[in-house]
Amino acid sequence: MSHYQRIACLSTEAVETLYALGAEDTIAGISGFTVRPPRAREEKTKISGFSSTNLERILAVKPDLVIGFCDMQADICRDLVKAGIEVHQFNQRTVDGILRMIAVLAALVQREEAGNALIASLRADIAAARTRAAAWTRKPVIYFEEWNDPLMSGIGWAAELIGIAGGTDAFPELSAHPGAKERIIADPHDVVARAPDIILASWCGKKFQPAQLAARPGWDTIPAVRNDMLFEIKSPDILSPGPAAITEGLRQISDIIAQWQNWQERET
Repeated sequence: MSHYQRIACLSTEAVETLYALGAEDTIAGISGFTVRPPRAREEKTKISGFSSTNLERILAVKPDLVIGFCDMQADICRDLVKAGIEVHQFNQRTVDGILRMIAVLAALVQREEAGNALIASLRADIAAARTRAAAWTRKPVIYFEEWNDPLMSGIGWAAELIGIAGGTDAFPELSAHPGAKERIIADPHDVVARAPDIILASWCGKKFQPAQLAARPGWDTIPAVRNDMLFEIKSPDILSPGPAAITEGLRQISDIIAQWQNWQERET
C-alpha cells in the first residue's frame, strides 16, 4: 500500500516514473504535456499545463500529495501549501538527480524494489553508452539548441548526456545554469565561433526546421551545417528529467554520434 493514494503530477517525468514503478493507481491527475506512457492521457485527468495552471483544477481531484518540478512551478506549489495540500517539489538538473528523483518517488509510494530495478536498468544504459563512446578516438563538439528565438543552449542534464555519449558540449558555461534566460545566446555568431560538428535541436514542443537553422547568416561555415549533421531530438525524449532522458535521449545522442563517427571514417 502506498503512503499516498491520490497523487497530482504537475510534471511529465513524475507520471512516467510512477507508471514505470507500477504505481499508476496512485495518480489522480497529470500534466497536459504528458506523453509517456501514451495510455496515461486516456486514463488520467489532465489538471495542469507546466508553468501555468488553475488551482481549482488541481484541488478538484482531491490530491493527498502534489508532485511539482523546478522554480517555474514554485508559485502554484506555494498556493497549494497555503490551501493545506502536501507538496513535494523536485528540482533535479543532473543525471544523478534524475536517479535520485526515481528513488524518492519509489519510497513515497512504497515501491522501493521497483525503484531499485529501474535505477539499475538506467545505470546499465548509461554504462553501455560510455563503453560505446570509449571506442571512439575523437569527441565531436555538439551544440544543443533548446529554443530558436532567442537562441538557447541546452540544459544541464542534456549537456551531461552529450558527454556520456562521447561528445563535447559546445556551451558548457551556459548549460551549468538552471534558468532558461541564463542560457540565451545573444549573438548567433558565437555558435559559428564554436564550430560544432553536430547540432542537436529540441525546440521545446515545436518542430525543428533544419533549413531555417542552416539559413542563418554565417552559419553555412559551421561544420555541422556544411556536412548536414543537423538532428532533432523530440522534447519529451530529452527535456523532461525522467527515465526517458536516458532510455530515449541518451540512446539517440549515442546513435547520432556513431553516425558522425562513421562519416568521419569515410571522409578520412
